[in-house]
Amino acid sequence: MMGLSHVLIRPRLVRAVSTRASAFYTDPANANVPALTSTPSRLTHAQRAVLDSALRVDHAGEIAANYIYKGQMAVLGRDPTVGPLIQEMWNQEKRHLLVMDKLQVQHQVRPTMFSDVAKVAGYGLGVVTALLGKEAAMACTEAVETVIGEHYDDQLQQFESLPSSHPSVSLLRDVIKELRDDELEHLDTAVEHHSQRAPAHALLSTIVGGGCKIAIELCKRF
Repeated sequence: MMGLSHVLIRPRLVRAVSTRASAFYTDPANANVPALTSTPSRLTHAQRAVLDSALRVDHAGEIAANYIYKGQMAVLGRDPTVGPLIQEMWNQEKRHLLVMDKLQVQHQVRPTMFSDVAKVAGYGLGVVTALLGKEAAMACTEAVETVIGEHYDDQLQQFESLPSSHPSVSLLRDVIKELRDDELEHLDTAVEHHSQRAPAHALLSTIVGGGCKIAIELCKRF
């Protein structure tokens, strides 16, 4: 678990939009680029398992994230302080999901059987934490993004086993790095907007973070 000191002192990440790896997937001009249209064909069983489980769980995670913010916006969307923040983070998650949709098709990975559960659970979590107050909504983001940031770091290590010779692999790594950095920016935003002032912050963080870890393991497999 990422310590509080790391959350508070990590410098903000500043990246030009033009450098985003995900832009390759959102630009129609790249529709026929091999790195976006092919998948490695000669993977070992272990390598294929790494790729499949990673994209399956990441896709499910982006579904859940979108529904968390959808639920929070239903309650706090008109709040002049956190409404625009939640909308901005939601807009990024919408782009993440669009990219994950394309990656899942490209690499021929079946979706998790828990996609509908992710929608319901995500929306419910968003609504409940928002009803508990603005700080609790931010605490939800802090807890989720702490787990997801570590999860993406673990994936990047696992991707070292994939063949760098295939153009899609290096692009995939860059996309995951970008998504990780976006999620850590959301974590910073949550802390800056008083997530740690939420009632029962430690308990809420433990419950939400623990739920995320369970969901990750389930979606890797099913």
